[in-house]
Amino acid sequence: MRVVVEETTTLSFADGSPVRAASAIAPFGGGWLVVQDDATHAAWVRPAGITPVRVIDAVDGLEVFSEAAGTKHLKPDFEAACAIGDAALLLGSGSSPARMRASLVRLGAGESSSFTAADLSLIYRDVAAAMGLTDQLNLEGACVIGNRLRWFQRANRAAGAPTVSVDVDLAALLATVEGREREVAVGNLRHYELGEVGGVTLGVTDAVAAGDGLVLVSAVAEDTSNAIDDGPVAGAALMLLDDEGVRDEGLLNAKVEGLAFAGSRLLAVVDADDPAAPSQQLTLKVTY
Repeated sequence: MRVVVEETTTLSFADGSPVRAASAIAPFGGGWLVVQDDATHAAWVRPAGITPVRVIDAVDGLEVFSEAAGTKHLKPDFEAACAIGDAALLLGSGSSPARMRASLVRLGAGESSSFTAADLSLIYRDVAAAMGLTDQLNLEGACVIGNRLRWFQRANRAAGAPTVSVDVDLAALLATVEGREREVAVGNLRHYELGEVGGVTLGVTDAVAAGDGLVLVSAVAEDTSNAIDDGPVAGAALMLLDDEGVRDEGLLNAKVEGLAFAGSRLLAVVDADDPAAPSQQLTLKVTY
């Protein structure tokens, strides 16, 4: 796989504040919705500028969260975003009870938007069981394939968590988010061996459907002992997956946490792991 960075854009809101901890990206309202995993608002990126879009209510009166402030445990930790028609479905990592939530963000009239947030702890429990996990759940990538959501666990070999995915009934999942509770089928467990960099296992940080049953994923080798804490990054890659495993791969020089196709190009957002530093958006030409 050949990966060429064609453009790098620094993401800041109109008031100069940074787009923090970019963790996912999805098409939205003629632009892109970039998710901040440590805030109650996402960033709506359009040619005219970047504006905030609320995706969840304030938590204990707080809109942003950080380890330095002692509020990291409260953050929603939305790590995946998928386009659902004109809406965007945001999904928490599941790495703690506070992170087992979803938000369905919809366009309104003009430049308005609305959201429906829901506790999905029962579905996260079923996903963890299907993956054979009793703890260390950390769902960081998801993509829509037909009528299913394919959801990826980010590996952490030090914690005994493998790279796996399951398929979730998308219609039932959306019905649950919207308050029309239904039984949500979870199945089709797949295992992947993505390799390692410098002795650190590569784990999936996002996924995007690439057609013909293929999935393109970003993967990062982050040296941490659990699903909560950040650690030094030893390397990163893009990988093309089929049902048998890795079909092709290419190196990355950034901690990519979100992917979306924009025509023939791939957009990627990079988490700076520093709430004071703006995230970046990369335009990539990928050949495989």
